[in-house]
Amino acid sequence: MSKKQPEPTRPPRQRAFLVGVEIKSEPGILSMEESLEELALLADTAGLDVVGQTYQRIDHIHAGTFIGSGKVQEVIALVEETLADVVIFDNELAPTHQRELEEKLGSKVQLLDRTALILDIFAQHAQTREGALQVELAQYEYRLPRLTRAWTHLARQAGGGAGRTGSVGGVGLRGPGETQLEVDRREINRKIARLKGELEKVRQHRERYRAQRRRSQIPIVALVGYTNAGKSTLLNRLSHSDVYVANQLFATLDPTTRRINLPGGHLALLTDTVGFIQKLPTQLVAAFRATLEEISEADLLIHVVDITHPNALAQWESVQRTLKDIKADHIPVITVFNKMDQLDDLSYGEETVKSLPNSALISAKSGTGLPELSQLIENVLFEQFIPVIVRLPYQQGQLISLFHDIGQVERFEQDRTGVIIRGSLPGRLLAQFQPFIFDPNRIDVTPEISGNESDDPFSPQSE
Repeated sequence: MSKKQPEPTRPPRQRAFLVGVEIKSEPGILSMEESLEELALLADTAGLDVVGQTYQRIDHIHAGTFIGSGKVQEVIALVEETLADVVIFDNELAPTHQRELEEKLGSKVQLLDRTALILDIFAQHAQTREGALQVELAQYEYRLPRLTRAWTHLARQAGGGAGRTGSVGGVGLRGPGETQLEVDRREINRKIARLKGELEKVRQHRERYRAQRRRSQIPIVALVGYTNAGKSTLLNRLSHSDVYVANQLFATLDPTTRRINLPGGHLALLTDTVGFIQKLPTQLVAAFRATLEEISEADLLIHVVDITHPNALAQWESVQRTLKDIKADHIPVITVFNKMDQLDDLSYGEETVKSLPNSALISAKSGTGLPELSQLIENVLFEQFIPVIVRLPYQQGQLISLFHDIGQVERFEQDRTGVIIRGSLPGRLLAQFQPFIFDPNRIDVTPEISGNESDDPFSPQSE
C-alpha cells in the first residue's frame, strides 16, 4: 500500500504595513480610513498579511520623502515593531520619493505604492494572452521612470556614489551604473514599443469583431461596476454560463461575452469587463484600452452596485468618473443594486430604486429580481425611443440606413453635404449617432456639415 504523499507546504505570507496620506487640498472619494480598508483588501488579494497601519493628514507633499521626516521615523519604528517585510503607501509615489524612502527603510524592507500593488494583482490574475500583454505593458511603463533606483548598487560598486562621475582629459566619464541604466532604458522602451504594437493588433481585431456584431444588429450590453460588486455572478445568471467568480478584488480581468435571451424573444450580447477602483492607475487605463473599448462601444451599460457596501455611493461616483474618463458617459445606463439578499432592511433598497430611473434591485446570487431586470433591459434596448435630431454626412450611409431601418423618422432633408433627420432612436443606438447629434450648444456638429448651429435646423428661421 503506497503512502499518501504529503502536500507541499506553502511559503509564509509576507507581512505588510500600510501608510495612508491625505492631502488636505486633494480630498478623495473615500475617507482616509475607508481608503486604508480598501488597501488592506488589495494587500490580502495580493497574498500579503496586514500587520499594522498609520496615516497622516498633510497640507502638501514633502519634497523628499512624501511624508515628513518625523512620520518617516515613526513608520520605521512601527515596521521594526511589527516585523513587517513590506511597506505599502496608499498613494502613487514619484520615483524620487520612492528612492528616498527606500534608503530610509533599508534593504530588508520592500516598498510598494498603491499602483505597484494593483499591477501585481493584475499580473497574478491575467489568464489570457491579451490580459498578460496589457498588464506587462502597464508594468513596464510604471517601472521605466523608476529604473534609477534599480541600478544604484552598480554605481556604488564602481567606487562612487549614485550619479558620481569622474573626468579624464576634461571629458566626463559615466560610471557602469549609468551605462547599464541607459542600456536597460533602451531595452524597456523596445519592449514597450513591441507590446503596444501587439495590443494595437488586438484592438484592430476587436474592432473588426465589433463591426461584425453591429452588422448583425444584436445589441451589446456591457457590465460595469466597482470591483467585487458581483458582475461576473450576474453574467452567469443571465447567460446560464460558468464564468470564474471569487469573493475578492479583481477576480476576473479579461472581458467575457455571452449571448442572453430577453423576454420578448430578442437576443443581446452581454460582456463582463474589468472592475473599477478608486485611484485606478493611469498605466492600466492606457494599457487596457482595447478592453475598455468594449465599454465605450456598447449600446447599453449595466452599472452593478453592491448596495450592502458602506461606501456604495462613493464606489458609484468612482465608476461614473472612470466612465467619463474613457468617454463612455453618454451611453444609456441601467443601475443595478446587487446583493439585496444581504440587506437587513429591504425597504432601503426599494426606496433607492424608486429614486433613480432605469434601476433595479436584485440578488445575482439567488436570482431574485432578474426577470424584472431582463424586462428592463429589453425595454431600454428595443422599446425606449428617444427624440433626436442628427446631421449626417453622405459618407455615413450606413448610419442613414440604420436610422430608416430601426428608428422612427419624422422629417428628412438633404443638402449638398449630407442629410438632417428628426425622429426617435432606440436608446441602444445613441452611442453610434453621438458625434452627429444636433446640440444647440455646440458648433460644427460634424466637420463635413457646417452652418448656424445655434437654432433647430428644422426651425422656420433655418428654412
